[in-house]
This record gives sequence, structure tokens and C-alpha cells, in this order.
Amino acid sequence: MANASRWSSGRWNGLILSVAILVALTAVIVLAARWVVERTGGQGVSAPWGPECSAWVGEERFSLDRDQARRATTAAAVAVQGDDAPVEAPDTSDIPPQVLAVLEEGPPGDPGPSLTCRSTNDQSLEVQEELESSGLTARADHLRNGMEEVFAGLSLGGFFPGGYDTGHGDDSAHYEGRAIDVFYRPVSEDNRRAGWVMAHWLIAHAPDYDVAVIIFDDRIWSTFYPSLGWRDYEADPDNEILRHLDHVHVDVQRGADPSDAG
Repeated sequence: MANASRWSSGRWNGLILSVAILVALTAVIVLAARWVVERTGGQGVSAPWGPECSAWVGEERFSLDRDQARRATTAAAVAVQGDDAPVEAPDTSDIPPQVLAVLEEGPPGDPGPSLTCRSTNDQSLEVQEELESSGLTARADHLRNGMEEVFAGLSLGGFFPGGYDTGHGDDSAHYEGRAIDVFYRPVSEDNRRAGWVMAHWLIAHAPDYDVAVIIFDDRIWSTFYPSLGWRDYEADPDNEILRHLDHVHVDVQRGADPSDAG
């Protein structure tokens, strides 16, 4: 009987410990979620479960799968370009019209992020060091071609035949030919809106072009923290360029060195 009593007591102690651990983990998750909401205002966050993409119209959140996000952002790009658009708008009959409107026009009175998606690094990618004639790696050049297929008359920079070795921050992806800047100058509300149309298109198509980082308008998104969505980007408050107010920065994944595996 004594052995049975000790076994029963141990089982209950184990159960109590398991419950305590579960409660503690739940508290950590709640606190982390609260911190994210406080940092982002509740928008721009994509939970690590459920649909890949989320759009916000005011306080209302709409879930989109990846294909819907691709088509919605492409439709917005076509709409803002009008007759200059090099492609036709895709079918968006399954996407709420208010989502399409906010992607095209931006939040009322404050052009900014209205869409975020989750996307992680592709561990199967290898490092690309050789540059194309453009000064970009093949992955970055593929992204440039993809943007130019949808957006007409882009003002692109941040790369140069032969590559850059100065002029950007330490460890910049520009030095490896992995980064492109899309300029929207001068800084204005109209250009800000156009920049967000591009940024949203990039985040929706991130897996298609192995995008790693997008920076624009004091905000950053990356595959390193995909569930946090758009986060504050800290830079010199007096420098429009460093704050990325006049251009959308996008870089592709560097890839992994096979010799590092295992």
C-alpha cells in the first residue's frame, strides 16, 4: 500500500508540475503577444499559425492565403499605374473589395502598411557570390526582372556592374549584390503611397523571389522575424535616406554555405 501511495503521490506531483509549466508558457505567450501589439499597434502582425497573410481595414482583419495576397497586391499595382501597367489585373473576385481598396489607396489619411505575410528563409539555398552583368546575383536579378514585369518605369539603384564596395552601411547586402533600392522621390504622400504598393507586392511575393528583408518608411519586415510583420526601423530621424522614406529597400536571401552543414 505504501508503494501504491507513493506512486499515486508522484503521479499527482508530476501532473501538477505539468500544469504549472503549461500555465507559465501560456503567460509567456500572452506577454509576448502584448509586447508585439504595443510595438505595432496590433497591425502588421502575422500569427505563426493560420493563413499566411493578413490585411487590415481599420480595426478589421482579413485572412488571405498566399495566392490571394499575390493577386491582390498585383491588382493594386495595376490599378495605380492605369494604362501604363505592363500586365493585366488578375481575377480578384474572391477577395473582399475593402481589402483591394486599402491596398490601392492606403489607410485613410495615413498611407502605410496594410498587409503582412509570413515567409521564412529557404535553408536549401546556397550562397551566390558571382554577379550578373547588372551587378546583382542571379537571385537578385530574378527579383529585379519580376518587379519590372509588373511595375513600369521603375527608378532602381543600389547595384552597379561589378558591384559596390563602399557607400552603404557595414555588412550591407548591397556589397554582395543581393539588394535593390526602388526610389520614390521626392518624399511626398503620393510617393509614400506608391512605395507601399511596391512593399506590399514584395511581401506577398517573398517566397517566389527568396526575399529576405524589406525596409520602407521607418518600417522593416524580414524572414528572421516573420510573425512580427512590419516592425519599427530605427535610424537617424533627420536623415530621409537612412529612414528609407525615399526608397524601398529589398534584399534576397544570402543562402547557406554547404560546408557549414552538419
